[in-house]
Amino acid sequence: MTEQPLWPFLFYLLSVFGLVVTMLLVAWLLGQRREDPATLEPYESGIVPAGGSQMPVSVEFYLVAIFFVLFDLETVFIFAWAVAFYELGWAGYLAIIVFIFVLLIALIYALRVGALDWGLKTRVGLEREKRS
Repeated sequence: MTEQPLWPFLFYLLSVFGLVVTMLLVAWLLGQRREDPATLEPYESGIVPAGGSQMPVSVEFYLVAIFFVLFDLETVFIFAWAVAFYELGWAGYLAIIVFIFVLLIALIYALRVGALDWGLKTRVGLEREKRS
């Protein structure tokens, strides 16, 4: 095995470092200079922000995000199964049925314990602990 020279790697490393420094410098030189209070406020979809960043956010919003990710991943797996449907045969069909069944059981469980109920709620497990 022959030893390869180190100068191409060092040239690449210095080029990348130089490009990053140049981009940051140009952005600083050409960036916005005015300190207008309106430009310092957050802007989202044309809605004026209400409250501060310390205002508590309800946990239900996070639950919706988690469920979105869960069902998005489920869709990806089912789509991948559908693309390879003929290659997988009956074993693939049985595997996707088990996959959907497990997700369905998890959804039913989440509904039963009240994970999808919005507003003031008491969880099923907490009620049993209070009674004992």
